[in-house]
This record gives sequence, structure tokens and C-alpha cells, in this order.
Amino acid sequence: MSSAAVDIGDHNQLARSVSNSMNLSTSPNATFQSLSSSHGARNAAAAAKQLKPFATQDIKVLLLENVNQTGRKILEEQGYQVEFLKSSLPEDQLIEKIRQVHVIGIRSKTKLTARVLQEAKNLIVVGCFCIGTNQVDLQYAADRGITVFNSPFSNSRSVAELVVAEIISLARQLGDRSNEMHQGIWNKVSAGCWEVRDKTLGIIGYGHIGNQLSVLAEAMGMVVIYYDVVNLMSMGKARQKATLTELLGAADFVTCHVPELPETLNMIGKEQFQQMRQGSYLINASRGSVVDIPELINAMRSGKLAGAALDVYPNEPGGNGDYFHNNLNDWAEDLRSLKNIILTPHIGGSTEEAQSAIGVEVSSALCRFVNEGNTTGAVNMPEVSVRSLTIEEPNHVRIIFIHRNIPGVLRRVNAILEDHNIDKQTTDSRGEVAYLMADISNVNDNEIRDIVQDLEMLPGK
Repeated sequence: MSSAAVDIGDHNQLARSVSNSMNLSTSPNATFQSLSSSHGARNAAAAAKQLKPFATQDIKVLLLENVNQTGRKILEEQGYQVEFLKSSLPEDQLIEKIRQVHVIGIRSKTKLTARVLQEAKNLIVVGCFCIGTNQVDLQYAADRGITVFNSPFSNSRSVAELVVAEIISLARQLGDRSNEMHQGIWNKVSAGCWEVRDKTLGIIGYGHIGNQLSVLAEAMGMVVIYYDVVNLMSMGKARQKATLTELLGAADFVTCHVPELPETLNMIGKEQFQQMRQGSYLINASRGSVVDIPELINAMRSGKLAGAALDVYPNEPGGNGDYFHNNLNDWAEDLRSLKNIILTPHIGGSTEEAQSAIGVEVSSALCRFVNEGNTTGAVNMPEVSVRSLTIEEPNHVRIIFIHRNIPGVLRRVNAILEDHNIDKQTTDSRGEVAYLMADISNVNDNEIRDIVQDLEMLPGK
């Protein structure tokens, strides 16, 4: 961004304006480098001419929970100030940190509640370096003009492969045999051990992970059925079941791949365990709230289930250590005492490949948003994108105005802009939130100040 645009008032005041309503991008006096071709640029020639909306060294980024170095590198190459921490932070410490930053990157442990976001005076965007976004109060963020991105499919293969490994491990009781050998016990048995070929796998939730798993399971000779709340095209020979009950009664292995929603709370409970086949297996690598774990313990003890694998839990520690005890979840000791149960610490997407891909995907989305206002892939905002401004478009400004989707706002915005030449304008809404992007040419610093002030005064902002 040019020095003229950087000098618009106090920087913190400008950041607050951006976080609440708008993003200004004028032509630079000097050439800035855009995203490299490895993560989103069209070509090297275009990259040298793309504009950025701020003096990038003023953008403060906080990355928590050991975000992969590929993501950190992309953000640092933009010239942003990047602070990196390996763990999550307690809420009070998080509040102190978040007050100063424009961008925050998190994984699944950091909770961005309304209380936290209320203190984030400069924050304009959140990057969830994972699939889930339930750790963020998405509606509150949207109401404050804070855009949230995630990585919906970059770790799908890693999760699917973990589930395949658990299917075979449960069928052969590998966890128990390994533990026994570590204790010096030689226990060579075949009773209750099975091949997975010709067994039926029931997939609950046939999204990115369910699709991948379906293909892998069929390659091992399994019969695949699935249940989803919408009708979806099957992969290979997989067949969709009309109801969850129908799937549970037909599957030897049941695996859950659904988001955390009110509808999925304790989705697998006492009634569902009763509907499952005698001696079947349950796997949950989705969200900890999906399975009623006390009822799972009862089903294991009664012999209804022959085994289970859990990678997620209702309450999970904020970092690594000796934490998986009853003071975290009051059934933890009972769960750990069961035979043929695989317990892993939320590692479904924890592979080098997945974390690298997530780092690239989310960091690139953050850069496109900060540099261009592009919301493609946002989970709580309308998806709006126009081409980047270039150095060949002098004295341009890009306005991004986030407002409530109520009658009359667009008319008033256009009244503010009517004396200027609008090169491009687009708008979209998502629920109660609307997102407007407009590029205006031939504007000076004073006019930009006036536009900012007039937009800030609009009702519905």
C-alpha cells in the first residue's frame, strides 16, 4: 500500500475500522510481492504488480498450537509480524494477546469465545488450521466483522488412513496383544480375531473423509454402506442407507465422521448401541460429543461391542502431558480399563503431509483476505472475490463494508460512493451478515477519510 494510504489517521484507528466494516487498498508507490506461485499467485509477472491493503509490516499475526512451519513461512514472507507459540493459552492470557493482533491462527484447543472476541479490538480474521470450527463463536465473530477460515479437506486422507488402521487393529486385537508383549506376556490366540475382507463398514457422514474411507475400505474387500442427512453420490459400490437405524443393524464396523452440532450430540447413545450388531465395533474420529462414552463403556462391558477406537473426547487437555484421568472426564479410568479399545489423543489429522497442506491452505486464505479482501472459503461470511488491484491502476481504493443484512443499507452506501467512479462492485449476504466489496478510482487521501467516516456512521454497521 502507498504511504498515503498507510497514513490515514492512527494505525490502530484504521485497524479498528477494518475490523468493524472496511478494508482500504490504494495503489502503491513501490512494488510489493504477492503470494508466491506455490500457493495461489497466477504468475510471476502478475505477482510483482498486485497491491496490498496495508503496510504489511504493521500486520500482527499470532499463531498458537504449533501451527505447521509451512503456514508460518507463507505469512512471514508477506512481511507480517508473526508471533508463534507451541501451545494454546488460558483464556485470560489469550485475551491479553489477542487485543494487539489483526490475525490469529489456532487449531482445536484454543477457544475463541464471545468473551475473548469482545476484547479483540483489532482482529479482522481467524484461521482455524484444522477441519472443525466449533472452537470459535462463529456468529459473534461475524457480527463483529471478523472472518473465519478453516481447512475442510486437507487432512481427509490422514484421518481415513487412521480409521483403516484401527479397523484392522480392532479386528485382530492388536492393541491388547501389543500391550501384553510389552508386559512380557506371550498370548498367541485366534479366538475373536477376524479378517476385514467381506465385512461391512458403516460410515456415518459421507463427506470428504467418508469418501476417502469408502474407497480405501472397498480396496480391502469390505462392503461399504453409509448414512448421511442428504442424498449423496456413492463412491464405487457403496450404498446409502435411508436411516441411521438401518445402517447400525447392518454394519460390522461403524465409524463416525460428522460435525459437532446440536443434532449430533450423543448421536450414538444407549438406543443406538442396542441397534448395533452383537460383537460389532465402533470408531469415532469426528467430535468428542458425538458418542455417549458412559454408554459405550456399558456396551463394551456387556459384550455388545467387541471393540472400539476413540480419537476425540468431550473434554481434551490444552497440551501434552499426564492429563487423561477422571479429573478431565469422570469416566476416563473406566474407559482406559477396557480390553480391545484404542485410545489416541486427537491425532486423526496429525501427519506431516496433512499439517503441511493445512498450513498452506489456511495461510494462503488469510493472505488473500488481508491483501485483497477475498472471502472465498470463509465459514461465517458470504464468499466474495474480485480480481486484485494492480500498480497499473493508480489512485484506486478497495472498500470492504461488512454490515447487517437489512433494507436500505446498500442504498446509503451507494449514496456515499455516488460521486466517485466505481470500477467494480459486488455484494453478497449470509444470514444476517452482508459483505460489500467495491473498487473506486481517482480518489485522494481526504476523500478516503470522508468515505471511512461516512460508512462508519451508517446504521446496521
